[in-house]
Amino acid sequence: MAQSVGIKDVARAAGVSVGTVSNVINRPDTVATETRARVLSAIDRLGYVRSESARQLRAGRSRIMGLLVLDMGNPFFVDVARGAERAARDAGLGVMVCNSAESAGEEAEYLSLFAEQRVRGVLLTPADATGRNIESFRRHGIPFVLVDRVSEGTAECSVSVDDVAGGALAVRHLIDAGHRSIAYVSGPPGFTQVRDRRTGALNALAEAGLGPDSLRELPTERLDVAAGRDAGARLLGLADRPTAVFCANDLLALGVLQAMYAAGVGVPDDLAIVGYDDIEFAAAAAVPLTSVRQPAVTMGALAAEMLLEETEEGGSGEGGGKRAHEHRRVVLQPELVVRRSSLSAR
Repeated sequence: MAQSVGIKDVARAAGVSVGTVSNVINRPDTVATETRARVLSAIDRLGYVRSESARQLRAGRSRIMGLLVLDMGNPFFVDVARGAERAARDAGLGVMVCNSAESAGEEAEYLSLFAEQRVRGVLLTPADATGRNIESFRRHGIPFVLVDRVSEGTAECSVSVDDVAGGALAVRHLIDAGHRSIAYVSGPPGFTQVRDRRTGALNALAEAGLGPDSLRELPTERLDVAAGRDAGARLLGLADRPTAVFCANDLLALGVLQAMYAAGVGVPDDLAIVGYDDIEFAAAAAVPLTSVRQPAVTMGALAAEMLLEETEEGGSGEGGGKRAHEHRRVVLQPELVVRRSSLSAR
């Protein structure tokens, strides 16, 4: 195995001190042009790469931000990551993206990894409904911001979307189209987002003078296309099949759409479908999907900016002291995007 090249090797090859090499790397303007060129040439020739872990030990701060999401197979979270990465890059930081796969156990392992790496901070969409993982991670003193989750009862910052309003938008649209029997493909009940979207759906029914029995809930173990296909099969087996379905996310909705297509059930003529998130695939589906849009990129960017504010050093308030970080709870508003999957009037 080839031996790694260290800063002493560069100094020896360039005929300068280790301090001069360090200055070329960290403060190039303090080094004479000719000397700097000689050191850079040695770095290039030897293939020297600075040790980030050593730099972190000296500086006492990491240049890495952790991002832990529920499912990187869901384009919604890809967009969240894009927004977070953009904001982090503008601040000179990198992002370590991890996927809990909706598993509390995997979430705990990744949070331990973040603690071991002493990341600058963490952006987290929790998978553990009990909150135990967050409580355990909080002991490490590493700042974190909740993403796509309201920080109720906690001191941390959060960026989320008003999912109650989003659920109401979806079902109000279906009611306005003439539907009075609606299914809700809901996903795992432990997720706050799933519960809030159901609450919004029930609110819309109540506004229209309809009781909760007008909403037929079909829970699923996951929030993916396969779970949507399974829910679609169960929907087809109902004797009193609803005329419309609202899904807790677009992947579930796309799975339901696939199940209807395979069974020869027309969308939207026989069944109207509304999803949630408005991922890129929603508009490109065989029947373009009506969806409740979440500003995912904006959500990720805002969360990263809030984390950067919290971890910023040197800020000062009145009297010249260090400025205390004020935790914020940002709640964004969703938007209904109407496409062909829900346009059949009854």
